[in-house]
Amino acid sequence: MARDRSSIVKQSRREGYALHPKAHKALVKRSSMPGQGPQSRGPRGGKASQYSLQLREKQKVKRLYGLLEKQFSNLMKEASKRDGQSGHNLLQFLEQRADNVVYRAGFAPSRRAARQLMTHGHFLLNDSRVDIPSIRLKPGDTLTVRVKSSQSEYFKKLDDVSPAPSETPGWLKVDRKKITLSVTAVPVREDAELDINEQLIVEYYSR
Repeated sequence: MARDRSSIVKQSRREGYALHPKAHKALVKRSSMPGQGPQSRGPRGGKASQYSLQLREKQKVKRLYGLLEKQFSNLMKEASKRDGQSGHNLLQFLEQRADNVVYRAGFAPSRRAARQLMTHGHFLLNDSRVDIPSIRLKPGDTLTVRVKSSQSEYFKKLDDVSPAPSETPGWLKVDRKKITLSVTAVPVREDAELDINEQLIVEYYSR
């Protein structure tokens, strides 16, 4: 399965945004873009064009959720066909991805780690084994760690490798002891990162 294997810290520096928990410290130490010399500053070193702002926001969100360009473009096309605001629909679809749900529930320290757990088939979706990170969960769905997987060192030490989040999204019901979750509602705009400007992404694909 294709995926972007480039450094998440370099990606974070490029976008000026922490795309992974471990990128926060790196950005504090060095917030400039990767590379050397004045050219490494890019649009953040001066006034950016509207196109540049749109592109960078698209890249930021695409990388934040771990999608490739074609995946992201197809999702935007679907979002634009759905009733309602295209940008809100896009973020809803991204939040409903199985790997994101595992991350939001606190079963993985990052979306990348959650994606790996999903591809390795550690979870059951409605009692059936699932290994597709992009599958979209809907209200009524349950995701449970497999019995065999629950005996692994990762899940035995879950509180150490992935501490419980300070706040669980309102659209999820999580049982951390049983390592299971239920989707109780559809995520709304406020459930995604508030510092995402989804309108810029809509404008980018409307060119």
